[in-house]
Amino acid sequence: MSYRPDTPLLDLISTPNDLKELSVSQLRQVADELRAETISAVSVTGGHLGAGLGIVELTVALHHVFDTPHDKVILDVGHQAYPHKILTGRRDRIRTLRQKGGLSGFTKRSESEYDSFGAGHSSTSISSGLGMAAARDLLGKDFDVVSVIGDGSMSAGMAYEAMNNAGVSASSILVILNDNEMSISQPVGAISAYLSKIISSHSFPSFHELKKQLTQQFPSYLELVNRQVKKFARGVFAESTLFEKMGFFYIGPIDGHNMDHLVLILKTLKVSKHGPVLLHIVTEKGRGHPFTENNAEKYHAVAKFNPITGKQIKPQLNAPSYTNVFAESLIQAAEVDDRIVAITAAMPSGTGLNKFAERFPKRSFDVGIAEQHAVTFAAGMACEGMKPFAAIYSTFLQRGYDQVVHDVMLHDLPVRFIIDRAGLVGEDGAPHAGTFDLTYLGCLPNFIIMAPSDEAELKHMIATAVAIDDGPSAVRYPRGESVGVELPKVGSILQIGKGRVVREGTTVAILSLGTRLQEAVSAADALQARGISTTVADARFAKPIDVELISRLAKEHAVLITVEENAIGGFATQVLHHLAQAGLLDIGLAVRLMVLPDRPIDHDNQIAQYKDAGLDAESILNTALYALKVPVTSGDL
Repeated sequence: MSYRPDTPLLDLISTPNDLKELSVSQLRQVADELRAETISAVSVTGGHLGAGLGIVELTVALHHVFDTPHDKVILDVGHQAYPHKILTGRRDRIRTLRQKGGLSGFTKRSESEYDSFGAGHSSTSISSGLGMAAARDLLGKDFDVVSVIGDGSMSAGMAYEAMNNAGVSASSILVILNDNEMSISQPVGAISAYLSKIISSHSFPSFHELKKQLTQQFPSYLELVNRQVKKFARGVFAESTLFEKMGFFYIGPIDGHNMDHLVLILKTLKVSKHGPVLLHIVTEKGRGHPFTENNAEKYHAVAKFNPITGKQIKPQLNAPSYTNVFAESLIQAAEVDDRIVAITAAMPSGTGLNKFAERFPKRSFDVGIAEQHAVTFAAGMACEGMKPFAAIYSTFLQRGYDQVVHDVMLHDLPVRFIIDRAGLVGEDGAPHAGTFDLTYLGCLPNFIIMAPSDEAELKHMIATAVAIDDGPSAVRYPRGESVGVELPKVGSILQIGKGRVVREGTTVAILSLGTRLQEAVSAADALQARGISTTVADARFAKPIDVELISRLAKEHAVLITVEENAIGGFATQVLHHLAQAGLLDIGLAVRLMVLPDRPIDHDNQIAQYKDAGLDAESILNTALYALKVPVTSGDL
């Protein structure tokens, strides 16, 4: 259902310059219309809705006060940027969000000059903003830098590393803490509790009180606020905060939906040379959201929905998701092994560990947006004989790589890494694609890496991971629906480093790792129809590889093709290294390595992405035909 709200004032806004002469009451109307337009657009495309709705007023106020894109406004994570995109010349394309050829679901520097910094992961806005401010000062330029952080991002250590640096820096930077008391799910940790305590112990100031305090602190603003007081008094501002101890001037907490207050404060800071300032605003994530379900996570990311009723329009699944199969398999294993614990970094529902937490609340740990801590926390548990399963998206595990190497691998600690969203992820595009984990883990000694070809294999691999107790291991699987094979009642423990042959042939061998196996079988069918006998094998393990199977495939076939959902340097590199060391490249064997191309894959549906990447059945077929020097004709599949 396509619904377009009435937006008479928003219709007059083409760029942020059109906001400059509007009154505060008109800005409030723009915000109301912008919120309605954001809801309408995301109802068509799906996407991250709640965070953007929470900062509509702030977005309008920022673009009204600051001279973007000359002034730099950085939106942490980027998924709160939909209202920002509408105001910065992209409204005509807002209903292409996350679609092929359309707008990115995150800020993207190549998309608009108003996107000062590209984002997809959290907690980078203060670091990048401080870098811009330092560069500005060195170059003698004159612009303001505003870093908007929140939505749980303050639980990540990188934010505090940046604040520690900013607090002793001479550079002026405004950090706006958008405190919506939410992350992707309910926030966790002492910082969240600390912010809640600040909010609960201080009421919002009146406009008169706020104006008085700003006048006292920033004399250069006296002309704008009628010269009221000469001496600064904190009034309702929080007493001594953590942020002040770190060298910031702290303002807040302030109602982040009060346009009068936001404009007043931002104008004050715009005309003042203020050093590092932290403005603490309180907002409601998902404000104006049409959904009625009592589930806060629905306010984060949504499928397409009816904008009148809020009912989501989700595709019917014919098979369970890989995420759900993992969760249920781990719960089953934990029923009989009380040493199994589960760890997530602020992604309980995304990884399926919300189900584990319901069953085993004392054995489930959400550490917040803190992947580095999650990995070393898991290492510590492993030291004491527990069996930690750290479930982290592939793209987010990159943030904890040093800890994987230094705190897990070097000590042979049996941490089990569950790597969700491995491979291409569809509409979330390149920022969330899990395309490097086979490469960055495959180079580590004594690491066991598994990749299931279907949900039954995933269940076996979880059972195998439970049994691995002498070193680190990982299981990677993709986003979305599984194949639809029958699940065993109990997973079997696989022989480490051994693959399986699913079809025997004589001419071409296709060695697949992961869920491209179904595409490999389809390509084999097409080859068989042309009279080309084809073997298809499921590698199961990216490390250690099955050297006996690979050697046999190399010796008994004219062509060997490897297929994987990973960038260069992953599984194929392991195979090629073995072939070279064993002298199997000297026997006339044609080897072809099919990996993701050496470029980011833009947002689209997953089927289209894999076709674009050259990892679909047709691409596998054509690779085999070219290797055999057989003419390629269309319509083979």
